[in-house]
Amino acid sequence: MVNMSHELEHLELLAEIDALVRALREWCDRPGGWPAAQTCRTLIERLLDRTATLRVRIEAPLVVATLGGTGVGKSTLVNALVGDEVSVAGRQRPTTKLPTFISRPGLTPETFGIDPRSVRTVERDLPLLREMVLVDCPDPDTTEDPTADETNLARLRGLLPHCDVLLVFSTQQKYRSARVTTELAAAASGARLVFVQTHADQDDDLREDWRRVLADDFATGEMFFVDGPAALTDAKAGIAPRGDFGRLVDFLTRQLAGSAAARIRRANFLDLVDETLRACQARLTTAVAALDPLEAAITEQRTKLAALLVERVGCELSVNRRLWEDRLVDAVTDRWGFSPFSCLLRAYQAMGSLLSGYGLSRVRTPAQLALWGMFETSRRWKQFRDQRSAEGASERAALEAWSENDLRTAAIIVDGYAGDAQLPRTATKFNAVAEQADAASREFVARAAVDLQNGVQRLAKDRAGRFIRLWYELLLVVVVGALVYRFLKNFLYDSWLVAELDLAPAQALYGFEFFIAAGVVLLGWCGLLLWSFTSRLKRGIGAEILAFQNRQQGPAAVAALFAPTEADCRQARRLVDDLAGIERRVSELRRRITTPDAPLGHKK
Repeated sequence: MVNMSHELEHLELLAEIDALVRALREWCDRPGGWPAAQTCRTLIERLLDRTATLRVRIEAPLVVATLGGTGVGKSTLVNALVGDEVSVAGRQRPTTKLPTFISRPGLTPETFGIDPRSVRTVERDLPLLREMVLVDCPDPDTTEDPTADETNLARLRGLLPHCDVLLVFSTQQKYRSARVTTELAAAASGARLVFVQTHADQDDDLREDWRRVLADDFATGEMFFVDGPAALTDAKAGIAPRGDFGRLVDFLTRQLAGSAAARIRRANFLDLVDETLRACQARLTTAVAALDPLEAAITEQRTKLAALLVERVGCELSVNRRLWEDRLVDAVTDRWGFSPFSCLLRAYQAMGSLLSGYGLSRVRTPAQLALWGMFETSRRWKQFRDQRSAEGASERAALEAWSENDLRTAAIIVDGYAGDAQLPRTATKFNAVAEQADAASREFVARAAVDLQNGVQRLAKDRAGRFIRLWYELLLVVVVGALVYRFLKNFLYDSWLVAELDLAPAQALYGFEFFIAAGVVLLGWCGLLLWSFTSRLKRGIGAEILAFQNRQQGPAAVAALFAPTEADCRQARRLVDDLAGIERRVSELRRRITTPDAPLGHKK
């Protein structure tokens, strides 16, 4: 059962690492040339390289390395842990130059991603080395020639990223060393820490003060106060570890044994990812602040240019409103179908065709037919030309709404803010902005046509509803019915039926004057109804054009203008938000995963 649980922990670790690596890899593969994101991509790619090394050695023992200033007794304590002088020790001067890699037989530095040429390898078959390997590292505070091919500090920095646990050594004289603290801060990311004060034979116990010095940046865990030379003497004499050194050996054996290695590596990995993402997030948060003025400038320039465009196109629509009025009348007649008043509307709309047809019916000679044909062709061509001119007037007005100076000014303003935000500026140059303005104008005209056509259908429904239809149908039918009634009464009753029944003297039939008068009355009444109805519709068209202008005010009316730059802003913000999401995911994992290394120190 224990082995199964241990195997499950390994599988969980691999799954967590794979999921995070996949999310980070997808983030790095996002397109875009934002410099802030490029820097963060480089950091995360380095993290992924280190993660690949971690995954390769997931089954390997923990790498436990030493870190401390010159003469603090690192090598002496390593010798005591091994029970043999495998590393040269000295208190007054640096003696460890090439790191010493101490492991059980069968393990090589390559297993842990370490170049074997960079370390001196020692093999010992010891119980302590079954669960870990020890690396005695060079001193970080050694004064060396900076022109040397490789310094102790360079060797140390090349080795520490491969380490899982750091034994941090210090003394009464060195625990406040700035150089060691700096290297500790850099190395502690992705590693657990064990703090050991040495020289217990001659120094005071300053562990609590050391803990306070480190409190702002590190959780120190359990700390030890060890006499290294005495421990080495006991080890050579075969005496079991005792005192604080015995506690240290027991601590390392318990805390770094068994499945603890997987949990420690998981915690180290999450710590390293979290610190890297925090650094990236801080960099991106600073950079993304420059996007706010850029987006505000885009909105401001769009609003100004949209106002000019809406005003110009609105004026042109008002001038050529007859086109939309005719479409509105057509929409009403389509909704009403065939009825007396709808037929009157159709006749009103087709008045030119009716007159032309009447003219054709009066043609008697070839010359008259040719004259009629010329007239009809001219009429239809003028009608077609006027309609095309009215349809194209809005597009021409949109294309001419902005002067070169308007576009150049807007381009200069937005280009300046794009430079501050370190975004690509190709799309903010004048030529690119002119192309965007052309696309925005055409989109606006197309949207205006659709909007007004929808408005026509809405007006046909609202201003020509059932009640209005019944009202105008009734007014027309009443007059027509009254005229027909007068004619039928005169024809059937007054002039014939009363004489047949001897009810009264017969009256004469109405003459041609009656029909002329009836026609005048009917035409006048029809004209009055048409004028009343179409005037009401025309007022609706004017209101619809005004409403269209009000709806189109604002930056959304010319969304194609500066669209590439706005897309770059959105992409940058998505990068920041997605990275923040990964960071929250890592933080949640850190809170959720419980590790048995509470006594182990770590970087906060």
